[in-house]
Amino acid sequence: MVGRIAASSAPRSADVARAAGVSRKTVSRVLNNEPYVSDELRRRVLDAAVELGYRLNHAARALASGRNRSIGVVALGTAGYGTASLLVGIEKAVRDAGYALRVVNTEDGDPEGISGAVMSLLEQGVDGVVVSEPVVEGEVSLRVDVPVLFLGAPPAFTAARTLSVGVGAHALARAATDHLLDLGHTTVHHVAGPRRWYASKDRIEGWRAALAARGAPEQPVVEGDWSPASGYAAGRELAADSSVTAVFVAGDEMAVGLIHALREAGRRVPEDISVVGFDGNPVFAYVTPPLTTARQPFDAAAREGIRLLVHAIEEPETDLPPAGEPPVELVVRGSTAPPPSYGVG
Repeated sequence: MVGRIAASSAPRSADVARAAGVSRKTVSRVLNNEPYVSDELRRRVLDAAVELGYRLNHAARALASGRNRSIGVVALGTAGYGTASLLVGIEKAVRDAGYALRVVNTEDGDPEGISGAVMSLLEQGVDGVVVSEPVVEGEVSLRVDVPVLFLGAPPAFTAARTLSVGVGAHALARAATDHLLDLGHTTVHHVAGPRRWYASKDRIEGWRAALAARGAPEQPVVEGDWSPASGYAAGRELAADSSVTAVFVAGDEMAVGLIHALREAGRRVPEDISVVGFDGNPVFAYVTPPLTTARQPFDAAAREGIRLLVHAIEEPETDLPPAGEPPVELVVRGSTAPPPSYGVG
């Protein structure tokens, strides 16, 4: 057992060194995870730190390393479930990595807004930047001298080190479409998000890939804007086509609007038309019928992206570790079923 210090005095690195029987330099090397420390010494220092209740002073560490222990995030200024859930996942991953989080929102994700948001974060002295999906397509005129993680979209500008981690939208869209084809539907219609968004493109490409792999005919894409109202408008359009038996919708909120329009038009869900949404908003397990949806792995994607970004910040001269693949999860509920046995007109 190491000796206890007075309860009124916070333990310092010198106390850890004395308790472990090592120099303060050795304590510094261990707590900063530096190499060239034996396993036995590392264990002694960590045991002493835990026993004393020592917490690393991140402010002092920033002065010593030239880093502020903060990560900035450029996020879309919206209360949408997907965007908000991804930001929550990022915040947790950043905190778990021992960094502070700074967030700047853009109103619509346009290139000029992204440039201004990144410059604002750099002025605050962040060690790395996350550009969070979804991002509107367009060229951003920037050159950034810290590592940048593009989460859910390809790199849009140059950085000291550029990382890109997907959220698995292509694979999820393909799984959603395959589910409907597996039920026996001859094809699947698609209600997409705005065409200029990367988030929309990934879902369209996954839908198309599933149809092509099965030899199913591709139908014209109906474009929405993520809102229930745009889903409702799409539903009115599709309800008028008696050949429609299955629809994959690029967002849960649009899917709920679409179902409402279908039911108003006398088309039953899922008896006449099956509907699959996208995002995995748990609220829509309680609508009628409960919505089948492709659940985005927000937490997993955020953890993986921040893991790589922290590596790029703390070990700039080393290769990045391989990125893990995000999980693919389809939540099957009551909005999907085999096509009507009587066929279509």
